[in-house]
Amino acid sequence: MKNNRTKIFISAYACEPGLGSEIGVGWNWVLQMSRYFDLWVLTRKSNQDTIETWLFENPLENPPQFIYYDLPKSLRFWKKGLRGVRTYYVLWQKLTNSLVKKTMKENDIEIYHLLTYGNALWPVSSYGRKQFFIWGPTGVGDQIPKDFSSQYDRKWRVIERIRRGLAKSLKYNLGYKNRCHHADLILCKTRRTKESIPSKHQGKAEVCTDVAVELQDACTLSGKVTFDKKVKYLAVGRLDPWRGFDLIIEAFKEVVAYSSDVHLEILGKGSDQQRLEALIAKHGLQDHVTLTGQVAMEAYKQKLAESDVILNPALKEGAVTVSFDSMAFKKPLICVDTGGYTRYFENGEGIVLSMSSRDELVKNFSSSMIKLLDEELRCGIGENAYQAGLNYSWDHKGKEIAALISRAVAANLRN
Repeated sequence: MKNNRTKIFISAYACEPGLGSEIGVGWNWVLQMSRYFDLWVLTRKSNQDTIETWLFENPLENPPQFIYYDLPKSLRFWKKGLRGVRTYYVLWQKLTNSLVKKTMKENDIEIYHLLTYGNALWPVSSYGRKQFFIWGPTGVGDQIPKDFSSQYDRKWRVIERIRRGLAKSLKYNLGYKNRCHHADLILCKTRRTKESIPSKHQGKAEVCTDVAVELQDACTLSGKVTFDKKVKYLAVGRLDPWRGFDLIIEAFKEVVAYSSDVHLEILGKGSDQQRLEALIAKHGLQDHVTLTGQVAMEAYKQKLAESDVILNPALKEGAVTVSFDSMAFKKPLICVDTGGYTRYFENGEGIVLSMSSRDELVKNFSSSMIKLLDEELRCGIGENAYQAGLNYSWDHKGKEIAALISRAVAANLRN
């Protein structure tokens, strides 16, 4: 029987099962796309053992063909965790270009998909981008207003200044303009990303959130939850300043003044920890706010199950996984409008706060947290979120991805 499935080569630097964030995005997209297309997936060799173990334990009807590559030791000895990731990624893209070309030619693959990383300023295979090129979900142009970044330490103030400069200079960025020109389909994480694309290429762009809801998570933990009278607020993400954890810590002093039976827990690690600890001490919140650090996936899920309210104070598209996980766990979400995933929480599935001044946003966080001390309201919003989430599962996401790609391919054939 002839196989009529479309062949796609995917570059997924970050792709590994059982993890969240960008790595989980890469993995879940690959799984979903494998239901509709024949895939060849290029990823890091450090992901190989985990991927092959998962595939052995969970056989797929049409498993992707994985190709693994890591830089030689002489070119990666300096990389540790996220330190140096951009330089490593740039080198990885350049050194895998011949592998992309060889694999696509040998297997008659005409479609190249740059899946991860989702940063539109980072490079793409020079061979891949000249084929039928799917780009994203990608993001660019998000800026942290000075009203917020003025509170950061010197390093992060400089970083945000550079980001603002890069956003303003996009129309002069030749690499970015070149990728926009070559792309046949541009999947944009946010409205702001789509708006940044040159007008002549806007017709190829679609706003497409990169994360979906894992509906099965909550069921496995429902019988393990221990409740007490404290209302528990949970926030999750890397402790970088733009994540906005300082905002909810400041807001929480008003919540504690209103009711002492509350607790805020923040999961994650990062460079902003010392500043956040100082802020907790400054407001005398040591008994009400805990910086737990990074935890394993099962512990994270248990924390979700035991919480009452999920907070995502990220000032640009971030912590999307925990936001969608709040739907699976029937928890109300309070978040800042980033123009991306937040559109799924605007109709009673959560509380979406507009990006106003810093003082106003802190005030709105505190009033929203106080509002959700009402158990009936919490349960109502949580149930709304869960029902909505049934339509945002990974299975639904897979159908959306397949439809977007198929339409783009069909349009290209007509032209």
